[in-house]
Amino acid sequence: MASITTTATLNSPGVPTDYATRLRRARLGLLVAATPILMLFTSFTSAYVVRQGLPTFDSSTNTMVRDWIPVKLPGILFMNTCVLLLSSLGMELARRQSYREALEETEAFAPAPTAKKTAEAPWMAVTLALGLLFLAGQWVAWGQLRARGFYVTTTPSSSFIYLLTGTHAVHLLGGVIALLVAGIASLLHRSAVTRSIVMDVTGWYWHFMAAIWVYILCLLEFAG
Repeated sequence: MASITTTATLNSPGVPTDYATRLRRARLGLLVAATPILMLFTSFTSAYVVRQGLPTFDSSTNTMVRDWIPVKLPGILFMNTCVLLLSSLGMELARRQSYREALEETEAFAPAPTAKKTAEAPWMAVTLALGLLFLAGQWVAWGQLRARGFYVTTTPSSSFIYLLTGTHAVHLLGGVIALLVAGIASLLHRSAVTRSIVMDVTGWYWHFMAAIWVYILCLLEFAG
């Protein structure tokens, strides 16, 4: 439904053809880039589920034992989820505002000459701050795990916690860098169309990472 709505919006009579074409190509590029990320987390999920049921050989007793020990997740991870969802809301507001500004800049929507606007900048700043807060929260969560004696190699379950959350943090950091690029484009007074395309791709990537995080949290909480 979202893709149908997006396509209808881009194909509406008021949207300039050049802008719609560039935006569509940028989204297609994002889809291509997001596919291997989705496949990566899918493979991690399969390994996570399979590893839980695999016994290992205990040399001290010469028997096969189940060494999967469930690890209680740090409470801060649930607070982090709220932070990331709020940042996703801020990202969406920035993306939509940037889209409106791009339409206003084009000939079909051009109003009387006014000062260059960057109304999406406050929402970008909010999203960036919340994104960095989320990453800081992840670091605190890893510290809490270590304080309880769970390191990367302590148990298979703790290894997967670090693997899944760490991989997600690295990919979210890519979104933070994209936000910084969008901010630089705004400071350099790039055209609203260019800023909108950067913000649109960054916004959908950010939503994608938020959805991946919710999935990871549910996997660790209910399938562990």
